[in-house]
Amino acid sequence: MAELKVKTRQTGATATVGRTGFPHVISVTGGEIDIVTSPSQPGFNPLDLLYSSLSACLVLSARMAASSLGVLDKLTEVTAVVTGEKAAEGLSRVEKFNIAFTIKGDFSDEVRNAIAHAAEDEICTVSNTIRGNPQFSTTISG
Repeated sequence: MAELKVKTRQTGATATVGRTGFPHVISVTGGEIDIVTSPSQPGFNPLDLLYSSLSACLVLSARMAASSLGVLDKLTEVTAVVTGEKAAEGLSRVEKFNIAFTIKGDFSDEVRNAIAHAAEDEICTVSNTIRGNPQFSTTISG
């Protein structure tokens, strides 16, 4: 696959919650989102954000893969539906991610598979991070 040109931008987020109420998250670039905690509330909870991050990264990465493969002009739409299965035992975590790609355009199955695999296995920072074992550096203050 051709070398990708990556433009960097600031990343990061700060979440704040009081004694009552819901978390409010602000990105370093000024995006804001309120987090829900009840299963019946519309909106994003922390797991929704995890799945959202993965699905958004995958569709952007698929578009980049199509470009690298020289077939971007044939791409009409990419959808990635991401769900997960929580672990039944041990630490609270997502044990399995389920990804369903729909790649629309004038492609053979071989090209569709190449786009999806390049997106998931090579390009997407989120999927690469989840598969890896990232370190955490934590500081605590009062």
